[in-house]
Amino acid sequence: MVEVKDTFSECFEMWYSRILITAIDEELALAAARSTVGFATSIILCSAEAGIEKIMLADQTPDGRPGVLIQIWTRRSKKMKDEILARISQCAMTAPTTRVFNMLEEGPKSELIGKLISYFGDGHQKKIKKYNRDLWEIPVMDGLFHIEETFNFAKGVAGGLIVIIGTSEKDTLAAARAAVKAIHESSAKAITSFPSGICRSGSKIGSKYSFLNESSNHQFCPSLVGIVDDSLLPKNAKCVYEIVINAVSENELRKAMSEAITTLKDNKHMLQITSSNFNGELGSVKINLKDLIKN
Repeated sequence: MVEVKDTFSECFEMWYSRILITAIDEELALAAARSTVGFATSIILCSAEAGIEKIMLADQTPDGRPGVLIQIWTRRSKKMKDEILARISQCAMTAPTTRVFNMLEEGPKSELIGKLISYFGDGHQKKIKKYNRDLWEIPVMDGLFHIEETFNFAKGVAGGLIVIIGTSEKDTLAAARAAVKAIHESSAKAITSFPSGICRSGSKIGSKYSFLNESSNHQFCPSLVGIVDDSLLPKNAKCVYEIVINAVSENELRKAMSEAITTLKDNKHMLQITSSNFNGELGSVKINLKDLIKN
C-alpha cells in the first residue's frame, strides 16, 4: 500500500451553483458546458472556479435530452449573479440547441438569471411553464432557447487537496487521471476545476516578491530536491500532481477525496499520497487524509 501521510487538507467555504445544460446530443451539451466553465481553475486569478460534475443521460434530465451538470463557485454570493449571467448568456445560450436549468432546488440565495437573459429577446421573449418549471423562452436562430427563471446558490466546501508523488511523469499522470475519473464516476457532488482535473503548478501562500500573494510550492518540485533545504519529497520522486476538489458539503468532499485515495493507494508507481496546508491561513475546514482510507 502507498504511504498516506498523516496530514490534512485545509479547506474553506465558498458559494456554489449547480446548473444543467442539455442539448440535442451529448457532444453539443459537453461543448457548451466546457465553454461555460472555461477560465475558472482557481480564484487566485480567475473570477470564479467552475467545472463539470457529471454527464447526465436523457432519462435523468427535465427535458429528456442528454445533459452536463456543472458547478460554478465564487468567494462572495454577490459575485455569483455576474458569473452565472455572463457564462450562460455568452457560452451556454450561444451553443446550438441548448437549454439551461437550475439544479439546486433550495439555497439561501437566488437570482432571476433567466429573466435577465430573456431581455436578449428584445420584446419577443415569453415566460412559460414547461417541464414543471418556470422558464423563459427566447427566440434564437435555430429555434427557441429555454432557460429556467431562477437560479439558486448556497455555501459549499472548496479546496480539498490531494498531492500524489510518483516515480515517473507517465505513471504519475496515469494515476492522477484514474483518481479524477473515480471522483466523477462516484456519487459525490463535486468538481475538479483544473484542466483534466489535474494541477501541475501547486502554489503556496506568499513569495519572495512583494507583488505576489502566491508562488510555486517549491517543497513539492522534484527539480529542487537537493537544492532547497525544506523539500518534502523523497529523493526518488520524479513527478508530483495535485487534485483539487470542491464539493457541495464537507461530507461530499470527504466522499470525493476518499474515492481518489482508494484508487491510488495500491498503485505500485506511487511513492506517497499527501496534502498541503497553510497553518490555518487559508481555511477552517480540516480533512485528515488517514480518515479517508477505505479498507
